[in-house]
Order: sequence, then structure tokens, then C-alpha cells
Amino acid sequence: MAGFRSLARQVRDGHNDLALRRYSLRKCLERFAPYGHRATWDHLCTRAGFGPEDRSPDPARLTAALDELEAARAVWLAYETDFAHRRKQEKHHGLRRPGSVDDWHRLTWGGHGVAWCDDPHVHPTEPLADVLRKLIAALEREPGDHCPVCASADIVWKYDLAHEPSAGPVCTGCGIVVPQPVLAPGSLARARQFRTLVTA
Repeated sequence: MAGFRSLARQVRDGHNDLALRRYSLRKCLERFAPYGHRATWDHLCTRAGFGPEDRSPDPARLTAALDELEAARAVWLAYETDFAHRRKQEKHHGLRRPGSVDDWHRLTWGGHGVAWCDDPHVHPTEPLADVLRKLIAALEREPGDHCPVCASADIVWKYDLAHEPSAGPVCTGCGIVVPQPVLAPGSLARARQFRTLVTA
């Protein structure tokens, strides 16, 4: 099975058939898709300027989409390296029980669904790398009351998400499932209460 870098080379190789280059870009999302496969594909297509169903997009647009994906992947890989180093140090100092950030990170190892968007057509519009930087910064500071990506306070609790966990706080502004460790207890309680009021 080809890895991300091998697939990226296929996307960039001008000697390859255009259909193979597009297919290889889609396959990259099986290795790294911050919003989930469908939402990340929709995001990349929108930002690069070709349709999700376009079977023969401009090769330069395919490359632009890949460039954005690679930039985001570099941000995430750096975070995972730092995370692994921190956990090693904590274990060395006798801290064996992982915290809430660690529990969240375990579910997103490799970068799939880091900022899950349950609706593939509702996702942040900024470059993926910028979104991940904001998310990582939020994980490294005290929990707050707003979405770390778009700063919206409109966060609601949703059930039956197509991701693990299957329920959680969703930002109505940018569509991401907000990692619970970045939200203060009061914000999480309000999100759950809003969900109760909506469904009552």
C-alpha cells in the first residue's frame, strides 16, 4: 500500500495520466484528512478551484490542493512529534495516567478527523495548516468558551456523529467537532443544555 509521500509524487508527476493524479490525491486523504475524507476533499476542491466531481481538473489546481494538504500535514506531524516527546518525559517522571488531551489525541493519531466536520459541505474556509495551528494552540492553553478555529461561541451538542466519539460539541460557525479538552466546563455544559432545549 502506497504511503502519503509516494502518492504525493504520483500527483505531481506530469507523465502520469490526469485520472491517476486525481485518484492519487484522493488516496492521500486516506492517510491524512483533518476534516474527515469527504469534508477535506470538499475543502481542497473549493480552495483550489475545481469541482469535487471534476474528473479532469487542471493539473496546476491538483498540485495546489496537494500543496495545501502537505503544509497541513507538516504542522500535524510536528505536533505529533512534540506530543510523543512530552508523553515520554511525563512517563519518565512517573505520570502514567494520560489526561483529557491525550485521550482526544489517541482518537486522532495520524491526523484523521483532527477537526472532524460531520457535514462534508460545512468546514472552515481558511488554509488547513492555519486551522491546525489554531487547534494546536488551543490544546496547549487553558480551556476556553469559544471555537478555537473561528472564535464562535455558538457551540451545540450533537449526537450520531459519523466519527468517534459519536457525540460531541459542534461549532455552528465553521462546522468542526470541537475537541472537548479545549472547552471550559461551563461551555460544555451550555452546549449540552442547548441540545436538550432543541430536542425537547
